Amino acid sequence: MDPVSILTSLTVILVVGILIGIIAKKLGIPNMLLLILMGILLRQSPFDFSILADNFLITISILTMVMLVFDGSSRLKIKELDTYSMVSIEITLLVVVFNLLFLSIATYFIMGVKSVLLCFLFAGVMSGTDPSSVLMLFQTKSNKVTDLLKFESIINTPIVVLIPFIILDIMKLGSLEVTSFVDQILPFLQQIVVAIGTGVFIGLIVFRGMKKFYSEQISPLMLITSALMTYILAQNMDGNGVLAVTVLGLMFGNIYIKQKASLQEFSYMLSNSFEIIVFIFVGFLISVSFTWELIVRSLVLFLIMQVLRFLAVYSSHLHDNLTLKNKIFMALNAPKGIAVAVVAFLLMQDKVFTSSPESTTIINLILLFLIYSLTSSAILSKFSKFFIHLKVEA
Repeated sequence: MDPVSILTSLTVILVVGILIGIIAKKLGIPNMLLLILMGILLRQSPFDFSILADNFLITISILTMVMLVFDGSSRLKIKELDTYSMVSIEITLLVVVFNLLFLSIATYFIMGVKSVLLCFLFAGVMSGTDPSSVLMLFQTKSNKVTDLLKFESIINTPIVVLIPFIILDIMKLGSLEVTSFVDQILPFLQQIVVAIGTGVFIGLIVFRGMKKFYSEQISPLMLITSALMTYILAQNMDGNGVLAVTVLGLMFGNIYIKQKASLQEFSYMLSNSFEIIVFIFVGFLISVSFTWELIVRSLVLFLIMQVLRFLAVYSSHLHDNLTLKNKIFMALNAPKGIAVAVVAFLLMQDKVFTSSPESTTIINLILLFLIYSLTSSAILSKFSKFFIHLKVEA
């Protein structure tokens, strides 16, 4: 693999990403949407971006996800957890249950995916919202609706990463019996306990030193290293790496750290740079045949998913007495992002998943739902003042 060719490809991608960021800012739409579309267009360009190995892209994707999850969770305060945690957890659980029960059935009949487990896998992946998209959308704007959305996006990200791989483990067993699901309960609980323990353990060690020590050169590196170390350690101990990083980020955001604002800005800038590469390759690597039949069926399925999310939001105990317009805004504002992109990359490398002839349909649906969800969030942001009496910018 020629190093100069790799650097050339990366440089072209970053230059394109910067230009897209400027255009997206001018148009007031999420840059992730344009990056995916640009990735699709770059498939027709003379540059051979396929020279970038799959393992390289997966590594960059995971690194990006780790930094974005850490950055997002570090901006949440403990006092916000008391106010919004239970409602956000309730909405998250309802969305997951409704999707697994009903979106999976809709996928089975509308898309003709005959593997029940693949339908469950897709429904699980679609249960989350992207922290970076939500936080970028609302930025410094805040009210009870936006705060609920921010915290929900942090909570449901580990679930999006966890569910598909639990289902893949069941697929490896080759059985859909009740015992297959029961056998996964203990490993599921183990992943949660290990993740929380790992995040707290690394946080106590690293942040104790960062309370008193700050260096422009070393401190940012310590922050990146601690986030990656937390993810890797949790994964190697059969825990959930994303949840572990979330716990680490919450600790970082709620204890005193020297020059915390500067460190948060650094992690945000770094993750954004990697995000450009990831989302362009989401569009570049995943081949979708944009037939009218596929578009119409996927749009109907996307509409069903939005209705299910509205029912989950409407059914939850929103103690803040939110209006119907507030709940509609919350229901429709569910952008998919980096976690879903990483899951797609990892699924494409999994032999059990790709062995199914219907795996291509699931991957194509994931890409289309990424585009649909980002588009709907961008459109909704234009009417935010009507729904939540707050002007937000994409």
